[in-house]
Amino acid sequence: MSEVSDTTLGQFLDGVASRTPAPAAGAVTAVTVASAASLVAMAARFAQDEHGGDGDGSVAEAERIREEVLALGEADGEAYGAVLEALRLPRSQPQRREEIDRALEGATEIPLRIARAGSQVGALAARLVREGNPSLAADAQAAALLVQGATAAAASLVRANQSLGRLPESWVGEAEAYAQEAKAAAAVLLGDEPPE
Repeated sequence: MSEVSDTTLGQFLDGVASRTPAPAAGAVTAVTVASAASLVAMAARFAQDEHGGDGDGSVAEAERIREEVLALGEADGEAYGAVLEALRLPRSQPQRREEIDRALEGATEIPLRIARAGSQVGALAARLVREGNPSLAADAQAAALLVQGATAAAASLVRANQSLGRLPESWVGEAEAYAQEAKAAAAVLLGDEPPE
């Protein structure tokens, strides 16, 4: 059974709370973004009922993102396991540093992609609030708030991994930019900031 997509919510949360390395923060951020994408897909489906079809592609995009981040949540545990394995290598092994950096690179790409997906969900949520069913605006706002937190958390994972290895600093900037995009979408939706 997988750690994320094939478990019940209770089983997943029990796994997170257990004394094991995974599932952990990466999987939780992925599930949070997937949950937000599900809210967006639901709100978009109601909007398409009113307007006919999926003309702007919101349903398909939200579903694509949900599947992508669930797969990333699955991959996160494996990637983190590779980091732990590399860290256990004897310090005397000549390729130890390279193995650690390679494992960290794989483990860092996952939260970076989760952050990107979160910013995309935030943008979809913003569009739905502007153009969708007004009675579902709270669902779209909830999605935006969820991805704001999840995207910030994913960016912090990128930052933590970058500090452990010789990874491109640009990844931190990219992750933080996604987090800012998600934050801006939530602020606009909540009326805290005027739209651009």
